[in-house]
Amino acid sequence: MTRTTPPRPLDVTALFPELAPLARTAVRLHPRAGAPTPADSSIGGPLLWPADEPWPTCPEHTGPWQLGLVPADVRLRRRILTEAWARPRPEGADLLTPDERVIVDRATKATRITLDGEVPMVPVAQLYASDVPELPRPDGTDVLQVLWCPFDHPEDYLPLTKLRWRTAADVTDPLDPAPQPSVIGNDDYLPEPCVLYPEQVTEYPAPHELPEELAERIEAWEERNEGNDEDAVHYQYDLSVAPGNKVGGHAPWSFSDPFPMACPECGSAVRPLLTIDGAEWDGGSGSWRPVEDADHDGHHSDGPACATCLNIGRGYCMQLYVCTVSYDHPHLQNMQ
Repeated sequence: MTRTTPPRPLDVTALFPELAPLARTAVRLHPRAGAPTPADSSIGGPLLWPADEPWPTCPEHTGPWQLGLVPADVRLRRRILTEAWARPRPEGADLLTPDERVIVDRATKATRITLDGEVPMVPVAQLYASDVPELPRPDGTDVLQVLWCPFDHPEDYLPLTKLRWRTAADVTDPLDPAPQPSVIGNDDYLPEPCVLYPEQVTEYPAPHELPEELAERIEAWEERNEGNDEDAVHYQYDLSVAPGNKVGGHAPWSFSDPFPMACPECGSAVRPLLTIDGAEWDGGSGSWRPVEDADHDGHHSDGPACATCLNIGRGYCMQLYVCTVSYDHPHLQNMQ
């Protein structure tokens, strides 16, 4: 199966030729619920991890206890709610049975949970270069793995992320099973296993990153063509940056203006590596909805647009950037 982004409503470079040299290729990952294996690219799936390599943990969240939720309870709550919304019920009847309500409530309220040692990090993404040839990576490697601590961290109120690049052929004795956290601080940081359907698209900078004069001309063009047409084309939502999970491309600046970012170790420029988003499209970016998902909107938590069950900052997304000089330097993360 594939996922196909519809053609953009118009060729924006024909209207504004200055955008042409600013184009970038992004790879939309299109995660959908599935059962990935360690040999697959995935979000929330198992990682191809050497048995003799320590699993990353978070030193900022350690025992003897942490306030949070049990991951198994969170996954069970999601299944119960999905099944409950899908089944018929008489008008006025409760959505959940009494037993289901107990489970859902338990998986919603944070409690003190015993923790032996540091919290194991959670697999977030695994990308094989064979599936994503455009994947930025060190020479000789062909897999990127992303893990994070499933708690907010006060520096940026995001989960703390770790990156691992490796060569798949070198993993001859894989770890099985991987360590699992007994507690998570935020259920929005526990991804459901998803297979990926990578697809190349062309992006242009968000309005915030354009030269002021060009951004003003684009805004004036939008105002002339908008009128009372609810289907009017908008540069930001229809023509610039693709929503959803993706590799490369442009940053989806939203609630803050762009600010300079540089490698914290050497001061060199950084490049976008990965965007992690909870929704593949929504009402504002509906023109990016794949043609194969034409019968689904972007608002149902159990639909294909929200298959990962991730939620960054109540509806935003998280971008990871890497140094253009060395992949060994610390990466940056930012929420928009």
